[in-house]
Amino acid sequence: MAVTSHYLAVDLGASGGRVVSADWEGSRFELTEVHRFPNGPVHVHDAVYSDVLGLWREIKEGIARAGRTHCGEVHGIGLDTWGVDFALLDRDGALVGNPRHYRDRRTDAILERAFERVPREEIFGATGLQVWQINTLFQLYAMAQSGSAELEAAKTLLPLPNLFYYWLGAAPCAEFTEASTSQCLDLRTRAWADGLIARFGIRRDLFPSLVEPGTEIGTLREDIASDAGLTGRTRIIAVGSHDTASAVGAIPSLDEASAFISSGTWSVIGMEMPGPVIDPEVLSHGFTNEGGLAGKALLLKNMAGLWLLQECRRHWQRDGGDYAWPDLLAAADAAEPFRSLVDPEASDFLNPDDMPAAIRENCLRTGQPVPQGVGQFVRCCLESLAVGYRMALAELERLSGRKISTLRIVGGGSQNRLLCQLAADACGVPVVAGPTEATAFGNVMAQAIAAGELAGIEEGRAAVGRSVTLERYEPRPSDRWAEAVERAMALRAAAAS
Repeated sequence: MAVTSHYLAVDLGASGGRVVSADWEGSRFELTEVHRFPNGPVHVHDAVYSDVLGLWREIKEGIARAGRTHCGEVHGIGLDTWGVDFALLDRDGALVGNPRHYRDRRTDAILERAFERVPREEIFGATGLQVWQINTLFQLYAMAQSGSAELEAAKTLLPLPNLFYYWLGAAPCAEFTEASTSQCLDLRTRAWADGLIARFGIRRDLFPSLVEPGTEIGTLREDIASDAGLTGRTRIIAVGSHDTASAVGAIPSLDEASAFISSGTWSVIGMEMPGPVIDPEVLSHGFTNEGGLAGKALLLKNMAGLWLLQECRRHWQRDGGDYAWPDLLAAADAAEPFRSLVDPEASDFLNPDDMPAAIRENCLRTGQPVPQGVGQFVRCCLESLAVGYRMALAELERLSGRKISTLRIVGGGSQNRLLCQLAADACGVPVVAGPTEATAFGNVMAQAIAAGELAGIEEGRAAVGRSVTLERYEPRPSDRWAEAVERAMALRAAAAS
């Protein structure tokens, strides 16, 4: 089938970024990665910054490579990033300083001071967002408390993806899904939470107008297009600029009976809802609401993901063990099941120097057999994740009032066949795995909808389904999963006491 349109997806993650080209062929997308580059926070003295200028250089390089690939024609470009971070511009539209990274220490202990002004429950009630110190609201409040000269000089706040949109040629604005991670947005009214912002003494005039995902917000600047050898008009589309929104937007057949997991270093587990679910149970169970595509809200929880396993492998490689992923998973599949469990979200595993040692010490402290050999370690990590998924799905069913019949796993973790099977076994529902490139698919899908080549999100999801091969895992019933959940709950209770 002939290619009708070329789109670019710029996908920026905490550890790396890439520019992906998508050919729309009338019924399906063909994705090609044209540029990949590293990313990470920059430490200067006691501050931690986002490397926005380095990322900008790489974004332009990716556009140039795409221009060469497509003989100078690109019809649209969209961009997604992580949440909460932002840039401040002065009256001339220039940066007033290097944007800080959410890992910056300036928000340490800020929540205690914030709750003196507004209690946690009221902050959640005004926004629907779980209260975390890294959220935009508390970064701004920390700046205000310190008398920040940058904040005083600022005229406009732009969420991080909108900074890059602005540099590409778009008007200053804030895309809704990214803004929903800020704690400055009322998800019910889909507008800035003016009252809450005022209670923290933050200037309301900093916040730009909001735009919905799928909005055309500009045209690629002539100088960038010329440098890339692009001809014609390249439209800038505000896609679901928060990467989770784009990933969930691309899940084929996602319906009211489906839960999703965006699986990677972290596991984002949730459901797509018609609107935010804002009640004390959501807050107490650690769930949150974020913006999705097509006017939807995402009721979700950020959980530990493949971090434990990734760090174990990194440690073994550092010690000379050359373990490929297939070999690790084969060893785990052959290992004794349900031997040891850990709580992946325990503080022991946040950032240890030696992850296998941290797992050993945790098992010793909790009176469990210590894993012996890589197979037992990997099995421990994956079974512990699967138990966490089962517990989270039970909470999701209570909070949403829905019965979950399918679990859909996307992202890098969807390629982990053993984890997908264990998740199906633990949760007692079929798992459908894929697409791996869900974020990029969601990005270009939103552009195709904006261009009128797709009628809406359901047609877009169907097109993504035709573009990839999905795998289905049927649950293998076993009473041992219920026993494992009881063990996990007892471990959490003991740790909390």
